[in-house]
Amino acid sequence: MKLLHFADLHLDAPFAWASPEAARLRRRNRRLSLTRILELASQERCDAILAAGDLFELDRVRPDTLEFLRSALSDVALPVYIAPGNHDWLSPRSPYRTVRWPANVHVFEEDRLSPVTLEGGLTLWGAAHRAPANTPDFFAGFRPDRGGIHIAVAHASERTALPWQESGKQPHAPFEAAELEEAGLSHAFLGHYHVPRDAERHTYPGNPDPLEFGETGDRGAVLATLRPDGSVDRERRSVAVSEVHDLTVTLHGAGHAEEVAGAVAQALSGRAGFVRLTLDGEVTASLEIDLAGLRRIGEHLDGLVIRIGDLSTGYDVLEIQREASVRGHFARSTAGIEDPDLRRRVLLTGLRALEGRRDLEVA
Repeated sequence: MKLLHFADLHLDAPFAWASPEAARLRRRNRRLSLTRILELASQERCDAILAAGDLFELDRVRPDTLEFLRSALSDVALPVYIAPGNHDWLSPRSPYRTVRWPANVHVFEEDRLSPVTLEGGLTLWGAAHRAPANTPDFFAGFRPDRGGIHIAVAHASERTALPWQESGKQPHAPFEAAELEEAGLSHAFLGHYHVPRDAERHTYPGNPDPLEFGETGDRGAVLATLRPDGSVDRERRSVAVSEVHDLTVTLHGAGHAEEVAGAVAQALSGRAGFVRLTLDGEVTASLEIDLAGLRRIGEHLDGLVIRIGDLSTGYDVLEIQREASVRGHFARSTAGIEDPDLRRRVLLTGLRALEGRRDLEVA
């Protein structure tokens, strides 16, 4: 049996960092990624599609998006099995309850594993998040009530995966990998972690279209072929529409704004899509960084974020603190700020203001 597995599409994600126009484009790209996923399933003659949660953002999903989703799923001549996650959780007002989904769509509604019989003695077990948080382990103590081969689809967090997962990701429905074998499950097709991972008995496909800058790994959709003994052959396919780049420009020794503009222009040359550009390096104290001007260099892009990274200046702070001047008094007054990053920001902003400079924005 051949399955297509995806998760964490997050339709109608906010993309708060982007301009309204860029955010709209990113949300449209998520729809196009779903279209690619469904087309891939048809082209590969899959027997079913597994969606392991966070298909949309419950608090933000729009009626137009739901109609697109309903229509797209009805057009694919394959059964689609959906296990709601913590972002598209099955609330009383959930679209999973209020929208009239096509007959080929099955939404798991119980907060425990419930079965669907597929073919050849194969049973698919799925579960739903019924709340946005505090969902317990789906697999602990589970045992199938029938024979044959058993697989699962769920939105769940394998505990030992947390160290390699993106920072700040909270576990939902946490479980231990060993529980899958104890439960008699040959494989679990999972969602929640956006970093892709292929383990012996479980798979995380990763988010199909980029959500954040700096994402790594072969994420997308997973074509899974089940063997008669329950083992799985996996093949990853990219279905992303958004083109996202995370770049660093090092400005060592830069002394004036045109040097910075030239370095940024060179980094952005030939790029398309969405770019996050980080500036770092040691620059002269006289350097003025015009962030608004630098953003205009990227007007050909769909979106550009510029941030200040490990960027230091040539100010001799100790020498300035010894000055019998307003500047020296100000520099000495910042010494009592305990947070070193805040102290740096206050010091640079103040010194620039005393010099009558316009580039007072310090990140």
